[in-house]
Amino acid sequence: MVTDKKRNLAAKILIFIILSIFSIFCVAPFFFLLVSSFKPGSEMIRNGISLNPHFELWNLNNYKLLYTARDGIYLYWYRNSLIITLLYTVLSLFFTSMVGYGLAVYDFKGKRLIFIIVLIVMMVPVEILILPLYKLSISLKLIDKYLGAILPSLVSPFAVFFFRQYAVGLPKDFIDAGRIDGCSEIGIYFRIMMPLMKPAFGAMTILQAMTSWNSFVWPLIVLRSDNMLTLPIGLQALITPYGNNYDLLLAGAVMSVVPIVILFLFNQKSFISGLTIGGVKG
Repeated sequence: MVTDKKRNLAAKILIFIILSIFSIFCVAPFFFLLVSSFKPGSEMIRNGISLNPHFELWNLNNYKLLYTARDGIYLYWYRNSLIITLLYTVLSLFFTSMVGYGLAVYDFKGKRLIFIIVLIVMMVPVEILILPLYKLSISLKLIDKYLGAILPSLVSPFAVFFFRQYAVGLPKDFIDAGRIDGCSEIGIYFRIMMPLMKPAFGAMTILQAMTSWNSFVWPLIVLRSDNMLTLPIGLQALITPYGNNYDLLLAGAVMSVVPIVILFLFNQKSFISGLTIGGVKG
C-alpha cells in the first residue's frame, strides 16, 4: 500500500516537472516579446533575443508610437481585425451551429451524403480554393471590403462537424416535449437546444475567433488599401529587407494578443467543457 502511494506520488511529481518544462517553453517567447516591447527597438538589433529585462531601459515610447506612427495606421488595422473577427465569429457560430444541429437531429433524404461532403471539404487544402474564391469575390464586388474577407470561409466544415457531434449526444426528449407544447422547430432550437449547446458554443467561439484574428492569406488577397488591412498583414508589412521597425512591431504584436487572451479568460470553462464533452459524443 505504501509502495503504491510512493509510486503515485513519484508519477505526479514527474508529470508536474514535465508539464512545467513544456510551460516554460510556451511562455518564454511571449515573455521575450513582452519585455522587448518596453525597450528601444535598437536593443533588439544590438543584442538579439535576450530574456534579460534591463529595467533601466523600459519606457512606453513604443506603445505611444502605435497611436502616432503613419497617422495612427495601426489603429485602423486593429479596428479592421476587431470588426472582421466579431462579424465572422457571430455569423459563423449562427450558421454552422444550425447546420450541425440539423444534421444531428433531423432525418431527411441525402443527410448522410451531406455529412460525407462536409468531411471531404475538411480535407481539401485551402490553397486549392483560393483562385475560384478570388474570381467569385471579384464578380460579387467584394474586393477590399469586410464581407470579402468574411464570406468565403464563413461556414467552416470543422465547426459544422463539431456542432453535429455535440448535438448527437443531446437528449431528444426535450425536442419531443417542445413539440407537444406547440413550440416551433425554430423555437425549440433557440429556446431549448441552444442553451444545452452552450459548452460547444464556448469552444467554437474561441476557435473561430482565433481563426479569423490570425487569418493572413485570404485577407492579404482581398484587402488592398492600407486602411483596410488587418493586424497580421499590417505587422508583416513592417518587416522589410531594408530594415525592420521593431519599436512598432514588438508593441503591436503584444497588443494583438490582448483580445484573444481576454476572450479565453472569460470563456475558458465553456471552452474546456465543450472540447472534452464534444470530443466523446456521437
